[in-house]
Amino acid sequence: MSRPPRALIVDDEAPARQELRYLLEEAAAAEGAEPVQVVGEATNGEEALVLLDSLDYDLVFLDIRMPGLTGLQVAEQLRGKPHAPQVIFTTAYSDHAVEAFDLAAVDYLVKPFDAARLQRAVERALAAGAGRDEAPARAGDSTRDPAPAEQETDRLVRIPVQKDGRTVLVEGDAIVYAAAARGYSSLKLANEKVLVSFSLSELERRLKGHFFRVHRSYLVNLRYVRELVPDFRGTMVLVMNDRQRSRVEVSRRHARELRRRLGL
Repeated sequence: MSRPPRALIVDDEAPARQELRYLLEEAAAAEGAEPVQVVGEATNGEEALVLLDSLDYDLVFLDIRMPGLTGLQVAEQLRGKPHAPQVIFTTAYSDHAVEAFDLAAVDYLVKPFDAARLQRAVERALAAGAGRDEAPARAGDSTRDPAPAEQETDRLVRIPVQKDGRTVLVEGDAIVYAAAARGYSSLKLANEKVLVSFSLSELERRLKGHFFRVHRSYLVNLRYVRELVPDFRGTMVLVMNDRQRSRVEVSRRHARELRRRLGL
């Protein structure tokens, strides 16, 4: 990028906008990074959309709860627009993270946050924007287009998890399996289980690739399957390659496709 990254701050509270400007300057100074140029401020969603139509921004910092259009509604209107800015939500509320990431937000910062956390979000957003801009050139240089299966395997998938008032992004490849529960799902990671507000069907849609629905209550990462063990009912149980050697039930109707997916 030949110019400094341009940003729009959208928040209905003036002190919050001033604080974000200060943190952006502090973060850049601490990291020796190129400062983000804040070239616009909006106090509500309607103002934000007018400004976003008038200039190409690289970043937009969006509060969620504002008079009129919410930040989520603004982000929804930006989806699919050419040269849309990368969205970073900055909010006092942690309960909209799932909706935010569904709208392809780069990050979700819960107030109060510090300059270091903000800088990480900015770096991630600028990297995402650079990757989007470079994608056509890379595609043109390639001798062949990736097969759909390759595209699914290579895509970056992260699942937002709420932990201690923070939003933690869990890499899809770190998930051993997901299990359904009432109103939510649990993710089994290498050393812990965490809860998410996605249904198992939503997780299946997000993860795809090497994940497979082996049971109405289980979605497994096939890369973690260690053993297939017959059970007394004529079906099978998967032993997963985590520390606990977790066991996951396979339904009879999914067994054949599972074997095919595993090359058995």
